[in-house]
This record gives sequence, structure tokens and C-alpha cells, in this order.
Amino acid sequence: MSGDLPTYYFRIRDNGAAVFLVDTENRQRRIELDQIAVVNLNRGEIKPQGGRELTEQDKLEINRWMVERKALLALRDIDDIQRAIDHMNTTTQWVQSKASPEQLEEVTDSLLLAMHDLRTVLVRKKADRLMKG
Repeated sequence: MSGDLPTYYFRIRDNGAAVFLVDTENRQRRIELDQIAVVNLNRGEIKPQGGRELTEQDKLEINRWMVERKALLALRDIDDIQRAIDHMNTTTQWVQSKASPEQLEEVTDSLLLAMHDLRTVLVRKKADRLMKG
């Protein structure tokens, strides 16, 4: 392992992370992780653990991580949508050129309902934006 370990380690979990202090300054020269907090990104909460009082540095680093993590997740959301568009295009090509009647029978109703639902929500959201703008 590298000699330059970070001071904080964030174990990702649903809606946030468990936050640990990384300790390499012990007699056994082992890496020890001391949990100091739990973060909930959805609620913006930081809960100290083990009766610990977080230092200003702890709070600063946790808040920095929260900002970076939210930005990363937002980028991933857009990337997922762009991939969904690609999948829709490849699905269209598959329907047009390769799908058998049996395969089409298996997926047509589900695809039509999903596309109808998506179209309905997109049209409503676009109308809302136009009304506000």
C-alpha cells in the first residue's frame, strides 16, 4: 500500500457513507479505521459516532466529500439517461431489423407502456417549464 494514505476514508453506502479516520501511527504499524460519523446525503445529515465530537477539520472534510459526491452522482444520472437513449435507439434498430414475431409479442406491450409513461411525464414537465418561462 502507498505510504501517502488519506486522513479520511468514506465507505459508500445507501444514501451516504460511513466516515473513518485512517490511523497508521500505531505500534503495530497497521492501518486502523476509526469510525467517526455517518453521512446521509439525502437529508444532508452528519451524525457523529461513538460519542465523538467532530472537529472543525472533520466537518470541513465531510462537507467537502458531500459536495463532491453529490456532483459525481448528478453526472452519473445524466450519463445513465444518455445510455438509456442509446438503448432506445438500439432497441428501435433491433425491432426494425432483427426481432422475430415471437420476440416482439413478448416485449411490445411492456415497451409501449413504458414509452407512454415516459412521454406523458416528459410532456407534462415540458409544459410546466414553458408555463414558468
